[in-house]
Amino acid sequence: MTPTNQNQPFSFELLAQDGNARAGIFHTPHGDIATPIFAPVGTQATVKALTPLQLEELGASLVLSNTYHLFLRPGDELVAEMGGLHQFMQWKGPILTDSGGFQVFSLAGIRKIDADGASFKSHIDGSSRRLTPEISIKVQENLGADIIMAFDECAPPYDREYNISAMRRTHAWAERCLQAKTRTDQALFGIVQGGIFPDMREESARIIGSYNFPGTAIGGLSVGESKSEMHAILDVLHPILPADRPRYLMGVGSPEDLVNGVARGVDIFDCVLPTRLARHQGVMTRHGRLNILNAAHAHDENPIDRECTCYTCQHFSRAYLRHLVVAKEMLVNTLLSIHNIHTLLQLVREMRQAILDHRFSAFSSQFLAEYSLPKTIKEQA
Repeated sequence: MTPTNQNQPFSFELLAQDGNARAGIFHTPHGDIATPIFAPVGTQATVKALTPLQLEELGASLVLSNTYHLFLRPGDELVAEMGGLHQFMQWKGPILTDSGGFQVFSLAGIRKIDADGASFKSHIDGSSRRLTPEISIKVQENLGADIIMAFDECAPPYDREYNISAMRRTHAWAERCLQAKTRTDQALFGIVQGGIFPDMREESARIIGSYNFPGTAIGGLSVGESKSEMHAILDVLHPILPADRPRYLMGVGSPEDLVNGVARGVDIFDCVLPTRLARHQGVMTRHGRLNILNAAHAHDENPIDRECTCYTCQHFSRAYLRHLVVAKEMLVNTLLSIHNIHTLLQLVREMRQAILDHRFSAFSSQFLAEYSLPKTIKEQA
């Protein structure tokens, strides 16, 4: 069976390719998404510490919200009553919602998976809840995002037998999601699974690619495997995934991972990392990460990054930012989040231009050569 999906009013234009890196435009009802793109995560219909206006001023063109969390609170029917996510959270640009699958399958010990779906206990009040492909699609249709995800099962990356079962469930659930979808103003992406096993990833990519989804997501990476293993899987997937549709690597958001992902044909990224790091005194720069709490910054008049054009770097010193951390002032979460998200959005803009100019290989080589990853901050993606 080869399910079909009504793609309009969505379309993808591939404008340029340099090696495997791609620059394109994904057209949606709430605006165009120039790719490659990074999407800040607004888990509960808010990007932590930032207003929609601040996101707009940063140049964000896509944000992500989380089906699992909004399903539990305030409830998808309430969001629909309020006019959908765009109206509810006052974000006028494109929105992407995940299926809720990753969160459900992260609830070790308090969920049960069967062929029909997953039962679990709410992390909020312990109530019994259930998600199936049909329920996930209904919830996402109520939320009203432009891009929605098929319900999938994210398995531990190294367990081959479990990944076989999870991959087969993911494929069956993808068909059911297509059949359950009723809105034509939402683009439903299928999700490729298969752990770190190249043969399974190839099989999953061919099956999901045959279903005529308007875009393809790559799930089950950045969940404990090594960087080299992630790169190897992306190398396997690049020649198999439909070239005329956007590719979305789920849950990846460090600068070096964005560069390596774009080099392997990825178009869309999302991650909580920039705002989560900001809440733990962590800042991203083009040369690695800094912990702004370090005593070395106490008398530093310099901005986080002298070359950065974000609001934070244009107005505030490292000494002031460290003072805010020590004083436990909430403003620091906003200022560091502004800087971190600006850093990633500026990076994808520069990569896009490098692809259009056919100089991406030189750009990526220089960036990765100059980038380091200090051990002062523990990544909490």
